[in-house]
Amino acid sequence: METLNLRTDEELVALFMSGNNEAFDELLQRYQEKLYNYILYIVRNNDVADDIFQETFVKVIVSLRQGRYKETGRFYAWLTRIAHNMLIDQFRFEKNENLIYEEDAEHAWQETSILLDTHRESEIVNEQVLNDVRRIMDHLPDNQREVVYMRYYQELSFKEISDITGVSINTALGRMRYAILNMRRLAKEHRISLDFE
Repeated sequence: METLNLRTDEELVALFMSGNNEAFDELLQRYQEKLYNYILYIVRNNDVADDIFQETFVKVIVSLRQGRYKETGRFYAWLTRIAHNMLIDQFRFEKNENLIYEEDAEHAWQETSILLDTHRESEIVNEQVLNDVRRIMDHLPDNQREVVYMRYYQELSFKEISDITGVSINTALGRMRYAILNMRRLAKEHRISLDFE
């Protein structure tokens, strides 16, 4: 019996495409929890998350069988992009919350430059701050909440976020900028400190 858990994602994809269904089971095992948590966090409804999760993996299977996977070394990013597209379809029928957006983009950039500084990207954020941020994030518009979640909870780069969401890096950065402004405003209203270590 071959130990599939030692294989790379690409090796598993190749095995699956050649007829080894157990290879796909290994891919599913690797990413199901992380992907499901991402979907659930965005939709905040177990039934909807279950449906989108299942539809995502059906689409993945179909895409692999049709030979449409060309993302060597980036299986999880490809998988997440498919889920993201499913989420977009889901949200087309829902309205975003209306928040007041900061008009002064230059001022917004200055306020968030510390958070976006590449030297600080790899630092660990205080656990209590992340818990407070998670509570505040629930009040953000969907596209802002998604970028914050991907950046801080999935630890994706803005390039990866851009690829997954299908927007430019500047748009991803802009969504983060406005998300941080809105979170700071909400934190101030609720007297929550968002200081990072």
